[in-house]
Amino acid sequence: MRERCQWRQLHSSCRRTQKIQQSVKGTNRTPYPSKKELTQKFKQSKNESEKTTDSDIVNWNMAITTHMRNGQCHSALQVFNTMPRRSTVTYNAMISGYLSNGRFDLAREMFDKMPERDLFTWNVMLSGYVRNKNLTDARGLFERMPRRDVVSWNAMLSGYAQNGFIAEAREIFDEMPVKNSISWNGLLAAYVQNGRIEDARRLFESKMDWDVVSWNCLMGGFVKKKRLVDARRVFDRIPVRDEVSWNTMITGYAQNGELEEARKLFEESPTQDVFTWTAMVSGYVQNGMVDEARSIFDKMPEKNSVSWNAMIAGYVQCKRMDMAKELFEAMPFRNISSWNTMITGYAQSGNVPHARNLFDRMPQRDSISWSAMIAGYVQNGCNEEAVHLYVEMKRDGESLNRSSFTSVLTACADIAALDLGKQFHGWLVKVGYQTGCYVGNALLAMYCKCGSIDEADDAFHEITDKDLISWNTMIYGYARHGFGKEALIVFESMKTVGVKPDEATMVTVDLSI
Repeated sequence: MRERCQWRQLHSSCRRTQKIQQSVKGTNRTPYPSKKELTQKFKQSKNESEKTTDSDIVNWNMAITTHMRNGQCHSALQVFNTMPRRSTVTYNAMISGYLSNGRFDLAREMFDKMPERDLFTWNVMLSGYVRNKNLTDARGLFERMPRRDVVSWNAMLSGYAQNGFIAEAREIFDEMPVKNSISWNGLLAAYVQNGRIEDARRLFESKMDWDVVSWNCLMGGFVKKKRLVDARRVFDRIPVRDEVSWNTMITGYAQNGELEEARKLFEESPTQDVFTWTAMVSGYVQNGMVDEARSIFDKMPEKNSVSWNAMIAGYVQCKRMDMAKELFEAMPFRNISSWNTMITGYAQSGNVPHARNLFDRMPQRDSISWSAMIAGYVQNGCNEEAVHLYVEMKRDGESLNRSSFTSVLTACADIAALDLGKQFHGWLVKVGYQTGCYVGNALLAMYCKCGSIDEADDAFHEITDKDLISWNTMIYGYARHGFGKEALIVFESMKTVGVKPDEATMVTVDLSI
């Protein structure tokens, strides 16, 4: 029966080939091959397949894997199509390769036409759906699996956990017939990352044999919540601490201004690596103690770009640009962050020419570089230069971010360039930034300053999450342009939604009255 089916497939293939040949030659006279010829071709194909040994298939599979690792999906497919006989491992190599090269569509196509799947196949495809955040289809595939192992359950758990579906992750966790450390750590990390620290604590206390990664995760969650007493309790209970344990606790103390505790722990640490030293430098910098930070920095046995950038940022914050420049020029390796920090420093110090000189010398720029320079122009009253640079940024193909939009809208407001401001508003709508509070407030202020109150009112109502600045700007806009009644209506609405007025609000309300 199987041979008859293969014979029919071969006959169908020959008919298709015949039609192509006839089309090329422009004639339909060439007869189809006889049954005898087809039988000979079938036997030849069958013989080639039978001659293929398992070691041959292994070699073919290795070739596919190599091509996929090098990103050569087409070459891998050519090898696949050339093979006289394929195994399940062959298909798995193709599916895994497509997924690792971001070709989910081709992986799914290969999965769908696979004659026989094993557990590895299902798990790989499930992981592919999860990586593509396609959790509905992932769950559908999970439910269709003829057999599942702990890898299958963990893939589904991590998919829900990493995308914030904590209830669904917990449901999967509770249904798991067998759990391993990946399962427990996955749910623990999900609780911590989503700020559910008490749920994380309860889960942690329900089990005894946690590894150091788990202890560090829980401790990091408490640090993130600024609950340093709880974090320290966890730290003190860790059976065997690693570098991450020490660095997390030291960083927690340093970032929250408890520098004495940070210094004490730093001196106790058995492994003072570059991250430990950098945590101390950053801690002193963040608390305005630049000289103490420099003392630690100079003692560092080894420095990385983060160490240098932290120290430079400290001098920039203190407006000590001479020291920042000295360190910047001494850096053995500069990254984009180093250049951006210096540009921001010069701009904030009013030295726009120095900032522009650095900007022009940058070997590579990112959106932060452009935003820093545009903001520097605006802060120093160079509004036309800011607008020109923004246009240049757009022409250069750099991605437009909220910071650059806000700066350029401020520039338009300061020079009363309403038409240009409206153009920027159009770009904002295209990228969907106009409803955010940060950019929305700048857009609102621009319309108010330009006297376009109707557009200001529209912009105000488009802001989805209004803050005090949004309300104050709208009240001021109405009051400034003689719409006192409307200003008072907005003021009453502000109180109704529970936003507490400040001194600026009351001054504007008095102006309205």
